Amino acid sequence: MLFPSAASLTTASLQHVHLDWLTATGIEVAILRLDQIDPLISGNKWFKLTEHLKIAEQSGAKGIISLGGAHSNHLHALAAAGKRFGFATVGLLRGHPLQTPTVDDLQAFGMQLHWLGYGGYRARHDAGFWLPWKEQYPDLHPVPEGGGGLAGALGCMPLKDQVRSQLKALGWSGYDGWWLACGTGTTLAGLVLAEAGEHPVYGALAVPDDHGVAQQVEKIIEQTGEAAYELIDASRGGFAKVDPLLLEFIEQTEQASGVPLEPLYTGKALLALKQQVDAGKFARGARLIFVHTGGLQGRRGFNSQF
Repeated sequence: MLFPSAASLTTASLQHVHLDWLTATGIEVAILRLDQIDPLISGNKWFKLTEHLKIAEQSGAKGIISLGGAHSNHLHALAAAGKRFGFATVGLLRGHPLQTPTVDDLQAFGMQLHWLGYGGYRARHDAGFWLPWKEQYPDLHPVPEGGGGLAGALGCMPLKDQVRSQLKALGWSGYDGWWLACGTGTTLAGLVLAEAGEHPVYGALAVPDDHGVAQQVEKIIEQTGEAAYELIDASRGGFAKVDPLLLEFIEQTEQASGVPLEPLYTGKALLALKQQVDAGKFARGARLIFVHTGGLQGRRGFNSQF
């Protein structure tokens, strides 16, 4: 088998987190540590890839071609998986050639890179976008930006079973909802599909409204019946926008909990949860699952600000 199966990486641990602002409000939070499943192929990125890899295997492809930016967690996980399991990877990157720690890793992992500029990258949703790339790389299977789409969402559905299998060890009989960062909305959509209305899924938007996350989620779940979810702005002014309050919150939270965060997704999502908890969104005694979506490799681009 050329491509790995979903079982190639370990189950993520579910950990009770103790923070003053949770204790004060009587809210309990357990973190699903997707950041710990693998040193390189970490986070929700792996789960979003699994179904795409199955499709690639079935089609007889010899590798994967996908899209992302110069700090892309998705491309980083994809390139690392390609090197680990021995399949070809090609990355189509936003903007112009730029050396970042992520790009250095992509090259070291053997990913072939093409820089599309900004206009060329904006065309990724156009009907004919993939045609020239399929001609250039006929043996590669195309995967949407961030591992998105229905296949990506289906790959995230097993996260519910991972949580349910560990609730007893936490002393929990159940939970009241999910909270996670959203970049494309794919992982949220997968959890919405898995829950089928049983528990709400709260998505902290790490990107502005014009990124079309709400539309992408609706497109994925449009064939389902019950769908309980809510999208909450956590972008703090735009994608990759970082401010002193966020950095201070991350530093304090890491010291108090020992859980590493990064400023683009997990840090913003947890700060948004605190703000909602402080505002009284959840009743005392509520139990929430916070999904640590990984992406810690991207923190290297912000090290000077920490």
